Amino acid sequence: MDTERIKHAVVEFLEAIGEDPNREGLVETPDRVARMCQEVLAGTAYTNKEIAEMYGKTFELTNNSKDMVLIKDIDVFSYCEHHLALMYNMKVSVAYIPKDKVLGLSKVARIADMAAKRLQLQERLGKDIAEIISLASGSDDVAVIIKGCHSCMSARGIKKTNALTVTTTYYGAFKDNTDLQNKLLLQLKL
Repeated sequence: MDTERIKHAVVEFLEAIGEDPNREGLVETPDRVARMCQEVLAGTAYTNKEIAEMYGKTFELTNNSKDMVLIKDIDVFSYCEHHLALMYNMKVSVAYIPKDKVLGLSKVARIADMAAKRLQLQERLGKDIAEIISLASGSDDVAVIIKGCHSCMSARGIKKTNALTVTTTYYGAFKDNTDLQNKLLLQLKL
C-alpha cells in the first residue's frame, strides 16, 4: 500500500471540499488516514489462497463425523467499494462439514475478518469467506450467512437506518440440500 500517495490524496481531497489541510485539526489527518487504510484494508494485500495459508491451522478429525461445524455472529466491518462507505454491525456465520480435519475456531474468525478488510460488496465477502474456508479446511461443503448495515443506505441517499442486508453463500452439500440449509437456519436462530 502506497501510504505517501494516500497522504497526498487526502490533502487533495481536503482542499477539494474547501478545507485548509494546514489548520490545526487537519494537519495530521493525511497521516492518520494513511495508517487507518493500512489497518482497515489490510486484506487487499492478500489473495484468498494466501489468507487460507495464513489461517489454515487444522486439527485431525478422529471420529470422521459428518456433522456441521458452525461459528456464528462473528463481528466484522468492511467498506463498500461503490461509495467507500462503512458496512457495519455485520455478523458473519460460517458453517462447514469437515472432511478429515477441522479448522481452529479462531482461524475461522480471522479469515472472516481479513476477507472483510478489503473494499467489498457483501455478496462477494460471503463468497470470499466461503472460498477461503474451503481452501483452508479441505471441505467443499461451506455456508456463509452475513447480516449487516450499510451506511451508503443509512447515512446518505435513501437514509433507511433500520435496513438490514442478509446474504447467503452455499457451496457443496449446502447448495442443493434444503434439509441441511434448514438445519443451519434453525441453528442460527438459537
